[in-house]
Amino acid sequence: MRHILIIGSGKSTSYLIWYLLDKSEAENIHLTIADITIDYAKKRTKNHANVSTIKFDIFDDITRKKLIKNADIIISMLPARFHIKVAKDCLKFGKNLITASYISDELQALNDAVTEKGLIFMNEIGVDPGMDHMSAMQVINRIRSKGGKLILFESFTGGLVAPEHDTNLWNYKFTWNPRNVVVSGQGGTAKFLQENTYKYIPYHRLFRRTEFLEIDGYGQFEAYANRDSLKYQSVYGLDNIKTLYRGTMRRVGFSRAWNMFVQLGMTDDSYIMEDSEHLSYRDFVNAFLPYSPSDSVEIKFRHQLKIDQDDVVWNKFLELDLFNPHKKANLKQATPAQILQHILTQSWTLNKADKDMIVMYHKFGYELNGKNHQIDATMVTKGEDQVYTAMAKTVGLPVAIATLAILNKQITTPGVQRPITKEVYTPILKELENFDIKFTEKEVPYLGYNPLTL
Repeated sequence: MRHILIIGSGKSTSYLIWYLLDKSEAENIHLTIADITIDYAKKRTKNHANVSTIKFDIFDDITRKKLIKNADIIISMLPARFHIKVAKDCLKFGKNLITASYISDELQALNDAVTEKGLIFMNEIGVDPGMDHMSAMQVINRIRSKGGKLILFESFTGGLVAPEHDTNLWNYKFTWNPRNVVVSGQGGTAKFLQENTYKYIPYHRLFRRTEFLEIDGYGQFEAYANRDSLKYQSVYGLDNIKTLYRGTMRRVGFSRAWNMFVQLGMTDDSYIMEDSEHLSYRDFVNAFLPYSPSDSVEIKFRHQLKIDQDDVVWNKFLELDLFNPHKKANLKQATPAQILQHILTQSWTLNKADKDMIVMYHKFGYELNGKNHQIDATMVTKGEDQVYTAMAKTVGLPVAIATLAILNKQITTPGVQRPITKEVYTPILKELENFDIKFTEKEVPYLGYNPLTL
């Protein structure tokens, strides 16, 4: 049998494991799932004949090398910082590698050696990055094939709760790593391009500079800018484009409320709060407010953030039980971001039967035959439950489909790469439609931006 090694079995792997096991008889494959915690993997595999699980530490060099040497192809679903260890072993033993993570500088540095060996290191093939690349390049290349010139590209993705399970005032529940949500936007100023003008949004202003979007049948959304929208300008061949913007989608009203956490400093992950294990939720909030001998924490909070008594945003904070003097996070040596994450997890965790939802929205502005045109492409897909989520579906299925395509030599171009070529994206996008992951396109008037308001 052909052996596929999956390293890491977190929440985003449920569909990945299901898909490969479903194909295991027809494709003559055996899975080995290696993780430091294998309980999750065992629950997903249900004693299937074509799977093995092994408790494994990525820092165990001997076991890691042995597992990689004995596999035919490797999937790394580890946190991105660990991929390089796996990648170097794959290069040494001549094995192809698939990850859903961004290509790091360390990984990119292996490109010449990987190419020389005829290996494929496929990365950025989840949802974002991943499906955004594939769906965008499919339309961009189609426009170019007609002789069109791209002048605008905007791309937005959001992991949200499905409308039928949207039960809190924030219209949000965690569908992936909560830490990544809490520290979203930190680490650098957001930069993008509008009408040939470079624009910058520092972190403290990020959540008050949003763009509004509407998806037929799903209503209105808002989007805040990703940290570096220019990252893929040359990768997509958009060096002469006028507008290039990438963002993260939320329901309208989320960003304004989230900005209040940012302004108070509750999302800061750079320092430890003293005596953090003894802080109540109320103590935590009060730590960021000025002292007053008479005013309550609630009054100080509203005064500091200029929240009127009839402002709907106030109920969002009450819903989180932020001012409870009895609840504690019980976290030792914790940063503000870690404590906030704990508080939010109590309210924003998907219930067992909850469904999540992935939304993606692309705008393509282009010139053709002396006229400006625009195509808007949207995709909405829902999960099944708390385990088989839309997030796991849109991350895991592209990874799984690409793995089999590489194993079966349907994708053959070597190198450290992302899915931006027809060889890769055409068959994957076609198969994803079988799982209700497909884009709806419509022609709309090209409006661009008013240069007088830049």
